[in-house]
Amino acid sequence: MFRIFFIAETGTGVARIQAGLVRCGLACTTVTNVADALERLAEEAPHLILIEITYPERLREVVAEIKQVRQVPVIALVPREMLPRLDASPETDDFVIKSDDPAELVLRIKRLADKAQRASAGELIMVRDLVIDTARCEVTVGGRLTGLTFREYELVKFLASHPGQVFSREALLDKVWGYDFFGGDRTVDVHVRRLRSKIEDATHDFIETVRNIGYRFKES
Repeated sequence: MFRIFFIAETGTGVARIQAGLVRCGLACTTVTNVADALERLAEEAPHLILIEITYPERLREVVAEIKQVRQVPVIALVPREMLPRLDASPETDDFVIKSDDPAELVLRIKRLADKAQRASAGELIMVRDLVIDTARCEVTVGGRLTGLTFREYELVKFLASHPGQVFSREALLDKVWGYDFFGGDRTVDVHVRRLRSKIEDATHDFIETVRNIGYRFKES
């Protein structure tokens, strides 16, 4: 069964949300204390983490801590008034506006789950010293494991699968984030910058900026 770890710091409407997920056939463990959640994540292995935090600054902080423990997709459950500030939280893989109806939340969970399942049946993608293990969802450069977020991993996997091909920011938003993603072109730039900081150095140069168009992964 698909396992969800729900970190609900606000504690508002938690029982109703958890009940809705369970009715849809999803196993859900709920924790209201972030410190306790991080400790339990070190022992447990959920397929996806759902997090409910009111402030973007706190959201970025907690998601960064989560990614240090588990490299799994993270969906943020947010109030509608937080939408204008969400573009500043690129670490989160997806988000859903909080409501009494779990239908959209379940749909987005299944969408990310389907991506993860397809990746598990994949193969190695190798470009020079960079190796993408799609079965483990891990990326190494020169044998060094990189600590990529789920979205950074999806981005480098997509680009590396199409070496030499130029993609506009709009195309990357569609292919990596999905057509229903709420966010602007800057989201792509932020992720590319963070991805470069993790996979590139003085001897490794993989992603090329194509002026006025977008990005491409350099061919071997």
